[in-house]
Amino acid sequence: RMSRRVQQLRDHDTNPCIVETDASRKCMDENNYKKDMCTAYFLQYKSCRKFWHDIMMQRRRNGVKPEMPSAEERKKMLESMG
Repeated sequence: RMSRRVQQLRDHDTNPCIVETDASRKCMDENNYKKDMCTAYFLQYKSCRKFWHDIMMQRRRNGVKPEMPSAEERKKMLESMG
C-alpha cells in the first residue's frame, strides 16, 4: 500500500509534473544513474516545477482556492497559452 505522501505525489491534481518526474527517473534507470546523461530531463522537471509554483503563488496571493489548479484546469490553461 502506498503511503499518503506517495499517493499525493502520484495524484495528477496535486502534482503537475508527474510526466517530467517519470521521464527523469526512467532516464536515470536506463543510464545507470549517470546524472549527466539526463540533464535535459532534469531541466524540464525544474522548469515545470517553477512554472506551476509561480502559478500557485499567484493564486495564493489572489485568494484563489485551491492554490494548485486541478489537472483539468491546468490542461485548459496550457492549451490557451498555445
